[in-house]
Amino acid sequence: MISLSVISLAVALDATILVSVLPTIAKALHGSSTDAFWAGTAYLLSSAVFQPVIASTSELFGRQQLLLVSLFFFTLGSILCAVAGDFRTLFVGRSIQGIGGGGIITSSQIIFCDLVPLRQRPKYFGMVLGSWSLGSIIGPVLGGAICENTTWRWVFYINFPFCVIGIMLALLFVRMRSKSTDTLLQKLRQVDWFGSVLFLGGSTTALVGLSWGGVQYPWTSAQTLLPIIIGFSLLAAFIFWQKYMATYTLLPMSLFQGASALAAFYSALVNGLILYTALYYWPFYFMAVRSDSPVRAGIDLFPALFSLLPGSILVSALTSRFGRFRWAIWSGWVLSTFGCGLAIFAAYHDNKAVWAITLFIFGIGSGMVLTSVNVAIQAISRVEDSAMAASMYGFMRSLGMPIGIVVSGTVFQNAMSSKLKALALPTDIAHDSERYIYVLREMAMNDPKRLAILEAYKYGFRSVWVMATVVSATGLVTSLVIKRFNMDKILASKFSARNEA
Repeated sequence: MISLSVISLAVALDATILVSVLPTIAKALHGSSTDAFWAGTAYLLSSAVFQPVIASTSELFGRQQLLLVSLFFFTLGSILCAVAGDFRTLFVGRSIQGIGGGGIITSSQIIFCDLVPLRQRPKYFGMVLGSWSLGSIIGPVLGGAICENTTWRWVFYINFPFCVIGIMLALLFVRMRSKSTDTLLQKLRQVDWFGSVLFLGGSTTALVGLSWGGVQYPWTSAQTLLPIIIGFSLLAAFIFWQKYMATYTLLPMSLFQGASALAAFYSALVNGLILYTALYYWPFYFMAVRSDSPVRAGIDLFPALFSLLPGSILVSALTSRFGRFRWAIWSGWVLSTFGCGLAIFAAYHDNKAVWAITLFIFGIGSGMVLTSVNVAIQAISRVEDSAMAASMYGFMRSLGMPIGIVVSGTVFQNAMSSKLKALALPTDIAHDSERYIYVLREMAMNDPKRLAILEAYKYGFRSVWVMATVVSATGLVTSLVIKRFNMDKILASKFSARNEA
């Protein structure tokens, strides 16, 4: 478990360290607001779509082997990002990093299912989540400190020690023994190659189309609609293939049977969506409206990140003790929705005490949902599907992250553009909002133009939190249909541990 905790720390650090660094990278590489947007989204997109494929493949070729492959991709992606001289190279590096990061996330989830009974799983999940939360907490601050004191490339150089340590620990301690006696050739025949191509092609194409909509191209344009239509058509073909034609399936369709399962997976998606909307747009708000430095913006995020861990630990302890999880899902959604609602008010009333309370409430609620939904999905699923259920939880949560960035980015740009137009100011500012922060800082504090532009920024941020509040409320409403399921399940896995750390 120590091994998985160290690796999770590195992945969380990498996912959040860019939060306060993107404006600096955009300026250094002469990129636009869209380029900065894709630097974050490329990682999240590839991380999400590869998780089910890596999980399914690990069933055949081994947990340790796929974890090591994931660490290799994460390291390779970090190297490419560190030496990038333009955004194209950075995008490729972030995409490769995402494949590795997604593999690490899903491998950690699956190994828990192999080794720990469901009733005890929340406690161990809390250990890894603690490392993940620590990485999330120090990421924005560390990224800001790096930008202010040295080159932004250290944001990626800093991954290398964690990668080396992670590979060593995985080799030494994550030693899983498979119960399968199949030969390599037999295992290769059991891979759902066609299903994997359909799933990866459909997911990636659909997400790219959704990412372009309203940001790079209008929603009604062929550049947006064509990939969305092709992507969802491929996903429909994937579902048909899995249900009626595949001999060896990539995903067991039994995972999605029943309203409780669908509601739980939707909760995971929405949790990822609003959490990463918060991680990206709160520091952005602090840097734009308060003129915070990157370090200060990261520090201002502490109330949410520090409360995320206690909320999760509380749920971990109580669900293991009493075998109940629905109360935590419902309570978590109430607090998350309330926190998003407070942010609407706080966007126009920049009071530090109000922001601290808002972030604290949001953090506790998100932490409660984070753990309880994971437990719910595994309680709902069949024992033999536990590993893939854990993987799909990670996939849905990770899928929500790029969707959150896409949707919030579209809402922010459109709202800010409309406000700029109403104020008779250039709407191009909204499409270059990250870099324009530095222009604002060179203007006089009482300059009427600066104050008007800040009003447009605030209107954009407020619109993002209106969207987040509505989406969070849908998570609360749909979660009400989740039924009670027994957590006292037997441990059934194709793998067992040789030794454990």
